[in-house]
Amino acid sequence: MQEIDLGVHTIKSHGGRVASKHKHDWIILVILIAIEIGLNLISPFYRYVGKDMMTDLKYPFKDNTVPVWSVPVYAVLLPILVFVCFYLKRTCVYDLHHSILGLLFSVLITGVITDSIKVATGRPRPNFYWRCFPDGKELYDALGGVICHGKSGEVKEGHKSFPSGHTSWSFAGLTFLSLYLSGKIKAFNGEGHVAKLCLVIFPLLAACLVGISRVDDYWHHWQDVFAGALIGSLVAAFCYRQFYPNPYHEEGWGPYAYFKAAQERGVPMTSQNGDALRTMSLQMDSTSLENMESGTSTAPR
Repeated sequence: MQEIDLGVHTIKSHGGRVASKHKHDWIILVILIAIEIGLNLISPFYRYVGKDMMTDLKYPFKDNTVPVWSVPVYAVLLPILVFVCFYLKRTCVYDLHHSILGLLFSVLITGVITDSIKVATGRPRPNFYWRCFPDGKELYDALGGVICHGKSGEVKEGHKSFPSGHTSWSFAGLTFLSLYLSGKIKAFNGEGHVAKLCLVIFPLLAACLVGISRVDDYWHHWQDVFAGALIGSLVAAFCYRQFYPNPYHEEGWGPYAYFKAAQERGVPMTSQNGDALRTMSLQMDSTSLENMESGTSTAPR
């Protein structure tokens, strides 16, 4: 389907209808937010940490290179800004609504999965030693387990290493953005424009650099970052495909809802209809040739 029906479905004309149709999805989003808040309030599993384990957990306790507050900015607000720019150009409320909804589902589902595993696993961070013994004075119980006398909040966070939340959120938001851009600019249309591919890869590179910073800051082990990247990427891909065709598809530039609405408006000739007509024509030609070879006729008598 060609882009011949854009500008018809605006926020003013169809915004309320689209939001109302997906009201249950927005309710689920609110529930996911509540679950995410709850997971951050409860204490993680305090895994046994012995004296002989402290050698691998004695890395410096540094500040974050990428602050926590910045993650929603580049993983959520930045993609939404891109979505709004495309809306201003194409004026398709289906695209704006579904891109925002898909992005929010991507980051919130990723957050719930990540923090659930964090709380259940309780893996100590590489800088756990200085969280537990900020003055360097070690104290252990009869079984050789640590008796921490650091700040309770820092010790609590010290048991939330696996998987990396920064990394999973980054990949959830920026992978969704990358898929969105690849569909919008038709990066895989077979014309070989490498510049488009660079634009698609840039958000993924940014997410990778965030993950690397988590290891460099000694807040995470490399396995934590790898798992976080995997979780975020997979969830983003699933959420994107709920609303959009594959980016390499002919109609990958728009959401399913747009094409459905366009068909209901009577917009003629989709690419699928054209393919079907061409297939039927070829089948009829093949049948005619077979009948001619066998000496029979398909003409009406």
